[in-house]
Amino acid sequence: MRLVLAALLAALLAGAAAAQVETTRATVFAAASLTDAFPKIAPHARFSFAGSNTLAAQIRQGAPADIFASANTTLPEALHKDGFCSKPVVFTRNTLVLIVPSSNPAGIHSVFDLRHSGIKLVIADKGVPVGSYTLQMLKNMNLTGVLKNVVSRENDAREVLAKVALNEADAGFVYSTDARTVPKKVRVLKIPAWAQPKVQYGICVVSASHSKAAASAFVKRVLSPAGKKILLRFGFLPRFKR
Repeated sequence: MRLVLAALLAALLAGAAAAQVETTRATVFAAASLTDAFPKIAPHARFSFAGSNTLAAQIRQGAPADIFASANTTLPEALHKDGFCSKPVVFTRNTLVLIVPSSNPAGIHSVFDLRHSGIKLVIADKGVPVGSYTLQMLKNMNLTGVLKNVVSRENDAREVLAKVALNEADAGFVYSTDARTVPKKVRVLKIPAWAQPKVQYGICVVSASHSKAAASAFVKRVLSPAGKKILLRFGFLPRFKR
């Protein structure tokens, strides 16, 4: 009888622990480009979306985050090195694209057209992953001269997207997943595959998290077949090339 009662008690405790993990809301700091996909993966989590560099700085300052999902691997790896988060893992990839307003008033048809004088180009700041990727791509194509046409540098990819969608700029560089969110407002111009930067997203559990179980459960959800399926539906790429 005692063994039966002990087994029942253990089962109840295990169930309670599992329920607690399930109901605890993890606080997720995530790159702005994940704004649409992540809430579909974990509807009950709390999210803070912004430029990855801004979020990393907030975590260093003690912001109450449980998870950090960055649009690159450099930022979470630096946090890990300094003891602020667990070893990051790559969970998805993306591609960089050039976008223009649907009306395309400047008549831009390729990246090379950005060399024309008078073009109003908007990019993300170099500290933001998408900004760093943009500079890398321009360097790969020997087109750094187009930076003379930059009229503003934004805090994240969604701000670049907004400027172009609202016709406040002639062109901008964002992730392909961002461009998909406003198909009627922007046109997408592809960048040659050979010039594409390696856009990988890294995720880690914040060391100061008070909800480690919920945080780990969130990461497992993102890496699960269901999580991968949702990311693919929003245009993200498999985390490793096949």
